[in-house]
Amino acid sequence: MKIILGKKRIEIPTRKVGFFGKIRGLMFRSVNCDNLLFNFSSSEKFGIHSFFVFFDFLAVWLDEGNRVLEWEVVKPWRFSARPKTGAVKLLEVPLNDKNMRILDLFRR
Repeated sequence: MKIILGKKRIEIPTRKVGFFGKIRGLMFRSVNCDNLLFNFSSSEKFGIHSFFVFFDFLAVWLDEGNRVLEWEVVKPWRFSARPKTGAVKLLEVPLNDKNMRILDLFRR
């Protein structure tokens, strides 16, 4: 999937999750799992937690045009991470060796 961060277009391989995938997210997975894409039916300020996630990950909240609204590196066992604006998509990117270049693009 291509996302837009400012003037940059970034290609990130993702796997869309269904209903149960939205509940599980990255919980109980290894750091080398797929990047997960959550689609929601309306724009909301939905929060996430990282209970039972044993690695850092990049949370990216997107609008309907795949433009980055907000992003944050989430540490394990965090109670809540919530955007300030409504989003219709959430991308969870495990911070493993193959995804560190993606994080570098966000930090520039």
